[in-house]
Amino acid sequence: MFKRSAVYTVLLLLPFALMAEPKDPAIRAAIEKFIDAHDISGAVTVVAAKDKLLAVDTIGLADVAKKKPMKRDNLFWIASMTKPLTAVSILMLQDAGKLKVSDPVEKFIPEFAGLKTPTGQLAHITIEQILTHTSGLGEGDSGAIKNAHSLRDLMPIYLASPMLYEPGDHWRYTQSGMNVAARIVEVTSGLAFDDFVSEHILRPLGMKNTTFYPNKKQRSRLATPYIKDKQTGTLTTAPYADYGNKGQPPFGNAGLFSTGPDYARFCQMLLNGGTLRGKRYLSDGAFLQLTTVHTGELKTGFLQTDEYGNRGMNYGWGIGVGILKAPHPGVAEMLSPGTFGHGGAWGTQAWIDPVRGLAYILMVQRPGVNADASKLRQDFQQAASDAFPRP
Repeated sequence: MFKRSAVYTVLLLLPFALMAEPKDPAIRAAIEKFIDAHDISGAVTVVAAKDKLLAVDTIGLADVAKKKPMKRDNLFWIASMTKPLTAVSILMLQDAGKLKVSDPVEKFIPEFAGLKTPTGQLAHITIEQILTHTSGLGEGDSGAIKNAHSLRDLMPIYLASPMLYEPGDHWRYTQSGMNVAARIVEVTSGLAFDDFVSEHILRPLGMKNTTFYPNKKQRSRLATPYIKDKQTGTLTTAPYADYGNKGQPPFGNAGLFSTGPDYARFCQMLLNGGTLRGKRYLSDGAFLQLTTVHTGELKTGFLQTDEYGNRGMNYGWGIGVGILKAPHPGVAEMLSPGTFGHGGAWGTQAWIDPVRGLAYILMVQRPGVNADASKLRQDFQQAASDAFPRP
C-alpha cells in the first residue's frame, strides 16, 4: 500500500516538476540591456503574487570566465536584505510574549544601561529605535568587529563607540543596531541567532538555499560579483563578500546568502500579511507594526541627496523595512503608497506592493552602486509592473 501511494504521489507531482518556469520576455529584455552594456553579468528576477510565482527569469551569466549561465539556484550575498528577517524574528518573539519593541535594550543586554548620549544623558535606547535607525548608536571599530566571533562579542565594541546623536532626533542608517537586535533574539529565545532564523523562518518557509554559512556545495553556486571598469567599460571580478565564514557572528545586519525563489517565499509570507500556506508567522498586530511608519516626519532612506532627487520625505521606516509614503518619478513611480522592502549592498532588491499584491525580487552581484536608485531596479520593476497590471 505504501509503495503504490508513493508511486502515485510521484506521478501526480511529475507534471509540475516538468513544467517550464514562468518567464516574461519584457523582463528579460529589460535586464539584457544592462548585460549588453557590461553593467552586470546576469541576474535572477522573480515576480511573486500571494499564491504563486508569476515570473522567474534567469538571464546572463553567473560566471563570465567559466561561461556559467545564471540559474534559479544561484546564491547571492543579499547583505542588508537580511534586516527584514531580523525584524521579523524580533516581532515573532514579541508575539510569543518574550519582549516588546518599546522595551529598552538594557532590559535584555544590561551593559546598555550605562550608554550615554552626546549631551551626557542616559540613552535608554529602545528596540524600536535600533530597528528604525533612529537610536543614535555608534558603529564601533571596524577592525574589532572583524575579529569578533559572536554577536555577544560585538556588544562591548558598539558600546565603546560614542553615540552619534540623541535617540529619535535623526534617521541614520546604522548597522550596529541590527546586530544588537539579533543579540536580543539570542538572549530571549535561548538559541543562536542563525538557529532561530533557520528554525522559525527558513525551514518552515522552505527556504532551503538561504543560510548564514554556505556549505561547499552552496558556495559552488555563488554568483560571481563584478564591477564595471570605468576605463575600459568591461566587467572585472570583485572579491566575494567577506561574510558567511565559520567563526564569524551570524550578522543580523547583512549575514545572509539566498536565491531569488527562496527570498520570494519570504516576500509571499509578507504579501499575505504574515501567513503562508496555512502557517502564521506574524500576528496581525505584529505585521501592522512591521509595515507602519515609525519615523514620523524624519527624512529617511537612500535617495536624500540632490543626486537622487531629495526624496527623503517620500520614505519612512517601519520595523526593519523601508516604506514608500509617496511614489515619485524613477524607481518608485510604478509602486503604490505603502510598498515596503529593502535592498542589499551589491544590488539585490526586494519590494512588496500590498495594494497590487506583487513582490519584485532582483538578484545581482554589483558592488559600488546605489541599488535603491539604480536604473536597473527601475527598469526591472517597470517591466514587471507592465507585465502584470493592476487587477
